[in-house]
Amino acid sequence: MTREEIKTEILRIFRDQFEIEDPGLDDDLREVHEFDSIDAIELLGEIEIILSSELTRAEKKEAMEIRTINHILDYVESLSLARA
Repeated sequence: MTREEIKTEILRIFRDQFEIEDPGLDDDLREVHEFDSIDAIELLGEIEIILSSELTRAEKKEAMEIRTINHILDYVESLSLARA
């Protein structure tokens, strides 16, 4: 999966699941969009669907440090490459 494909999918998830239209790629999701831990858990489920793979406990823990769309893209891209 290319970074652009990941970006398209992540932005679709934010629009459809969280009703966040066009978030800035470097917006702090917690501060700007009130993205909370429950939202993060839902997002991890969506990421598992994108990857067609369950995340490990360590991968989920690593995700809790994510603050921006760019961080999400880096995270999913690295997981995608590791699973390829």
